[in-house]
Amino acid sequence: MQVAVGGDMVISAADISVVIPAINEQDNIVGAVESALGAGAVEVWVADGGSTDNTIEYACQAGALVCCSDAGRAVQQNNGAQHATKTILCFLHADNRLDSAALQQAASYFSEDQTNSWSCFYQNIEATGIGYSLLQWGNAWRARWSGRVYGDQAITITRELFEVIGGFPEVDLMEDVLLSKILRRQGLRPCVLAGPVKISARRWIKKGIIRQTLSNWWLLLQLRLGTKPNQLAKHYRRHDG
Repeated sequence: MQVAVGGDMVISAADISVVIPAINEQDNIVGAVESALGAGAVEVWVADGGSTDNTIEYACQAGALVCCSDAGRAVQQNNGAQHATKTILCFLHADNRLDSAALQQAASYFSEDQTNSWSCFYQNIEATGIGYSLLQWGNAWRARWSGRVYGDQAITITRELFEVIGGFPEVDLMEDVLLSKILRRQGLRPCVLAGPVKISARRWIKKGIIRQTLSNWWLLLQLRLGTKPNQLAKHYRRHDG
């Protein structure tokens, strides 16, 4: 499905480049790539940060293009964006999945008004229980109310705006929070699209919902109090660490 913009420009899911940062994600990368292609993307970049497993091989077999850089989600995502060629950029975590309708929702949103410049998706955490339902609702509410979007909500942004703000701040942690802060300062609020983006519950399962949520809040508080993101990264264990 294509959407006309002002009678001149036409945008569709095929006009969205999906960028997937990954390090040692051989168990998840195929699902992420296939979900992006299944949602209508024709250009999917896996931005690898030094995998020592079969992530790169599996990504290529699934139909993705691969670019490599130093490790660090911000660095990797910026590298993927530099290689991508489409009008809109969607950043998808390797353990997440896009619903088949998600990219068309984004295409429609960006087509409605030229001032529509960035968005994210409602989450569907792949675990049962009221706690996860509350997390999903709370994360969507936070994005709408405060304009603070996390990376596992699949940040989607126009290439033009992404380049104007200089991409993700290249820090070791919370690049998504800092990107949101930059955009809020410019008066730009995200739209939370229905999606959903399906989220792995691995971190919550490992640490527990309450403990993981309190940990996230503590990191945000420390950032607000002036602690540098690279210092906070010492308190955040990478999934393969």
